[in-house]
Amino acid sequence: MEDLQIHIKINPELYTKNPESSNLGRKIISKSIEMLNTLGYESFTFKKLGIEIESNESSIYRYFENKHTLLVYLVNWYWSWIEYKLVFATANVTSSEKKLETAIQILTGDVLKDNTFSYIDEISLNKVIIRESSKAYYTKDIDVENKKGFYKTYKRVVQRVSDIVLEVNPLFEFPHMLISTVIEGSHHQKYFSKHLPSLTDYEEGKNNIVRFYSDLVLKTIST
Repeated sequence: MEDLQIHIKINPELYTKNPESSNLGRKIISKSIEMLNTLGYESFTFKKLGIEIESNESSIYRYFENKHTLLVYLVNWYWSWIEYKLVFATANVTSSEKKLETAIQILTGDVLKDNTFSYIDEISLNKVIIRESSKAYYTKDIDVENKKGFYKTYKRVVQRVSDIVLEVNPLFEFPHMLISTVIEGSHHQKYFSKHLPSLTDYEEGKNNIVRFYSDLVLKTIST
């Protein structure tokens, strides 16, 4: 499948020049995902990125104002991709319960490489999201950035799955709280499984993060 068959649109407030518009821009995105995954947000700099892509640091600033907006861009891209997967996977599902189970699987399951976007390593990006995405919105400028729509895609994913919850149980009082808890909680469990295993019951090959949250959601909304 060619990259241009599916286009993920990102809020233009997040970039000075659209990185999808050039080979250099795509290289910036691809290499920044790799470096954020290996170095972490704190150690990642545009100077280091420039060295890796063999370009001047100033060329990166022509695309992004700073590394914070680059991180928010990546968060937006990830949740737009997840939304695309949700829409595609649930489009022809008639059962609300099955639709919800499918959505929980996408939100909490392992991420696989999607060859639709050749310059994005979704597996590495998922690791960045798990470890670094909270740094995108735990900031003193969160309210200003929220008004600019910086977190619109994440909120849209939560809303989409919350709507499915209400299809199953229209009287359930806390759909947004439930789904945002599922997303953030599953990220914590995946992080704990790699670094603080005594805080989780994760076992390789048993799909128990997906099973736990599927069971949690279905039991919670049925009470």
